[in-house]
Amino acid sequence: MKTINLGHSGLQASAVALGIMRMDALNVDQATKVIETAVNLGINYVDSADIYGGGKSSEIFGAALKQSSVSRDQLYIQSKGGIVPGKRYDFSKQHILDAVDGELKRLGVDYLDSFLLHRPDALMEPEDVAAAFDKLQASGKVRHFGVSNFNPGQVDLLQAALNQRLMINQLQFGIMHTNAIDFGLHTNMQDDRSIDHDGGVIEYARLHKMTIQAWSPYQYGNFAGIFLDNPKFPKLNAAMQDLADEKHTSKSAIATAWILRHPAKFQVILGTMNPTHLAENAAGADINLTRQEWYDIYFAAGNDLP
Repeated sequence: MKTINLGHSGLQASAVALGIMRMDALNVDQATKVIETAVNLGINYVDSADIYGGGKSSEIFGAALKQSSVSRDQLYIQSKGGIVPGKRYDFSKQHILDAVDGELKRLGVDYLDSFLLHRPDALMEPEDVAAAFDKLQASGKVRHFGVSNFNPGQVDLLQAALNQRLMINQLQFGIMHTNAIDFGLHTNMQDDRSIDHDGGVIEYARLHKMTIQAWSPYQYGNFAGIFLDNPKFPKLNAAMQDLADEKHTSKSAIATAWILRHPAKFQVILGTMNPTHLAENAAGADINLTRQEWYDIYFAAGNDLP
């Protein structure tokens, strides 16, 4: 399994991570198989959040980890907090502290390798977040910190108050969700693709040595559905199948490899709870696409160059 240097930390993390948002649908035995499959594939990074399955996803993972042959120190375990579902985003000091304590209990671990703020809070007070992060780090409950779905200005605002360097920004990115790179290719143009919706977030991450974790890598739009084998995208699926046949792999592996070919050195979060599909998706970490193959897939997805 290919590894990446996580942020500025020097930690070597697998290029793909196991996202457990859907683990609440499994029983403990099924979840145990998913965890063991992931580790056998070389995946050493797990991503959760306190809202996944209303907390049940983390609980199932915690029980499965204890039952499995995998030890805690074989994994980097990450969670996110800051969303009060249906009510608000909350980056108050107490909410952050409570969110971490809740996740530690549900996951059945003593510390998180990383904790991310889960979507920006319009009422964020950076000093309040800083006080929470300091307390969490001093207590040994969290080793590293990051954010999710932040633009560069929001990262800078928060970073200015922190004693820790933000290591991760988790963003949606994939073949059918490319707005963060489209605008760069269309610089100095006047078409819709030239609009920068995200503040140059990928370029910012590269300059500041932040790892971008790509969530929902096989989705199109915002939770609109999966593009793989979707009849709405015949040209894309045909191009991916041709490339998959040539490389003796699956279309989902090509979709993974396409993200990892970008020099920003993304980490791809795989959310499948099917061990077979997990292996197919993760295989993309060991596939190297040429520049032309990368652009051919980009064109097949309906994109162009000016």
